[in-house]
Amino acid sequence: MAEVLRIAIQKSGRLSEKSLEIIKNCGIKFGSDARVLKEKASNFPLEFLYVRDDDIPGYIRDGVADIGIVGRNEYDEQAIDLAVLRDLGFAKCRLSIAVPIDFPYTGLSSLEGKRIATSYPHILGGILAEQGIKATFIQVSGSVEVTPQVGIADAICDLVSTGATLAMNGLREVEAIYTSTAVMIGRKQMGSEEKENILRRLELRIDAVMRASSYKYVLFNLPEEHLDQVARIVGGMKSPTVTRLMETGWVSVQTVVAEDTFWDVFEQLKALGAQGILVTPIEKMTE
Repeated sequence: MAEVLRIAIQKSGRLSEKSLEIIKNCGIKFGSDARVLKEKASNFPLEFLYVRDDDIPGYIRDGVADIGIVGRNEYDEQAIDLAVLRDLGFAKCRLSIAVPIDFPYTGLSSLEGKRIATSYPHILGGILAEQGIKATFIQVSGSVEVTPQVGIADAICDLVSTGATLAMNGLREVEAIYTSTAVMIGRKQMGSEEKENILRRLELRIDAVMRASSYKYVLFNLPEEHLDQVARIVGGMKSPTVTRLMETGWVSVQTVVAEDTFWDVFEQLKALGAQGILVTPIEKMTE
């Protein structure tokens, strides 16, 4: 029987949705029925396990899964000896200190001797230890925000996205101490050459999808006299593709522009007389 690579993915939630979206964009077909806990792709040697996110590192360590997608916060908190195969860049969040509105916070030193409720004692403990700060950790797995109200803790350390939940519970975010994104993790040795090969194939596809999401394909018409200037502005994978138009003195230019520089490039193109600028997303892209 041919081997398959087992990937563990969070059963539901934003992390799960984005993870599955990337895999689908890799051309891998599967059902992703929310009621199914295990399934195989129909056109690639990949098997999915849908589980709790905090179980994923342990499943990989124990050989139940070969790789998985989790938040870096979960990986760092459990501190299991696994490899980070890819930083996928999505599901960004921050681990922050939050205190009651009237707490006199002036920096991490304000936590000296305090009780801090958190689901991340390992990460928090390491950061405070670096600063020589001693505190008592109250480990909780949910509803961290309520602990100061009921007298269990003086402050909290929890993941924050917008801060709205903190405000609803009479807390204010005072310091972000750690940032997290989704990462693909796996055992340092897959156990067989066949699985190593499947992993390389999957990584190649994921890299192509991720790279494409950071760029736009741009097509525009340009007075030929400005071609050298535009080439320096837009660059391209190697250089822009240039086609002469029937109208004398004009060319059509095709190139790829990084998403985070697009608007600056767009303004410079307009200033040089570019017309008919067409921008489209890129589905897949390799170097």
